[in-house]
Amino acid sequence: MNEMNQKFCQCCGMPMGDTGELYGTNADGSKNEEYCKYCFEKGAFTFPGTMEEMIEICLPHMVAANPDMKEDEARKIMQEWFPTLKRWKE
Repeated sequence: MNEMNQKFCQCCGMPMGDTGELYGTNADGSKNEEYCKYCFEKGAFTFPGTMEEMIEICLPHMVAANPDMKEDEARKIMQEWFPTLKRWKE
């Protein structure tokens, strides 16, 4: 899948690939293509916290996925990107 068409969870920003196995589920059990299975289950968000709390939860995962990235750099990237995601848009 090319990066232009890459789907990202609109809550945590995780890349969701193109197979659908990471998609969350709607209340009727159908797949939700906007949110991952870790953030959205049975039609509801699994995480009730703030965007800032979500960034702190995602921080170690982003650093682990990008070994050359420092924690401060990862946090800054997420602080700029997360407000553009559907879940956190004002």
